[in-house]
Amino acid sequence: MQGFDFPPFRSHPLIRGGHMQTILGAYISGITSPREISVRRHVLLDDGDTMMLVDDLPGSNWEPGQDAALLVHGLGGSSESSYVRRIAEKLRRKGVRTFRLNLRGCGEGKGLSKQLYHAGRSKDLHVAIQTIQELCPGSTIFLGGFSLGGNIVLKWLGEFPDEATQMVSRAIAVNPPVCLATCTASLGKKAFGFYDRYFAKLLYRQLVQSFDGNLDQEQYPQPSCIIDFDNMITAPRCGFADAQDYYATCSAGPYVSEIKVPTMIFTAADDPLIPVKILTELKLSESVELHVANSGGHLGYYGRSGVDEDRWWIDWRILEWFFVKQSQKSVLV
Repeated sequence: MQGFDFPPFRSHPLIRGGHMQTILGAYISGITSPREISVRRHVLLDDGDTMMLVDDLPGSNWEPGQDAALLVHGLGGSSESSYVRRIAEKLRRKGVRTFRLNLRGCGEGKGLSKQLYHAGRSKDLHVAIQTIQELCPGSTIFLGGFSLGGNIVLKWLGEFPDEATQMVSRAIAVNPPVCLATCTASLGKKAFGFYDRYFAKLLYRQLVQSFDGNLDQEQYPQPSCIIDFDNMITAPRCGFADAQDYYATCSAGPYVSEIKVPTMIFTAADDPLIPVKILTELKLSESVELHVANSGGHLGYYGRSGVDEDRWWIDWRILEWFFVKQSQKSVLV
């Protein structure tokens, strides 16, 4: 696959390093326009659960056959996550009809599903894309996933390589945890375990609020780390033997070599949540390219002014990839 150049990421002078980029990037929304004119659409799954798909229509008169895109949020996120809304806003400005998926029980899908979402729900993604095909007959569909959503995207692309080429045109995965066991183990060692405790608490709160309001909290106390949550909740409820079985079964890494859709994986060398080594050591297919930015943290990439129309470096790289000119050449920075 021919690649192309990306301008190097240069951190905002006051937001340097992976931790700062990750934390402050999550708190600076970057949303500049009023709320989208959106339609809520239910996606019915085979087991009776339902996901909520937010359909953002461009301001211009969009017609079937024109471009569409699907964006999938990360762990603890939703269609309202700032990175999802920002990129959807930019796509809409280019006339792209953009769909923001809420994974099971997330965001506006709260209370619509009995089964938990997790990193391996690639069949859920398949149904969501089929729904978009029905709504947008003849349209080119771009696909983007972020963090856990990026793992789901890569897993789906590699699990169904031939079908995927008929369903989507290009794909991106930003900071995907392609080896779940390694990422989970790493979280407990970073920032004195802050990230591990934070996400464990977030997952537990989602469990109580979205899936099991009657949870016996004495029998199932709040875990202090993600692996405890996955052993106690995710694995038994989703049909895995234990957390390690879940991680081995649902990690996207083994599927990446099978991908046929032109796909870009973005990551940062200083991502505190996803060790860069698990991505640089991936076996890539000819259709997949990896871009490692020198900094940016986890879903941060808040840069200096003067490079793009705003400081959100990753947003503009995603648009470049979706609308790529094949003659360009890719480099690592």
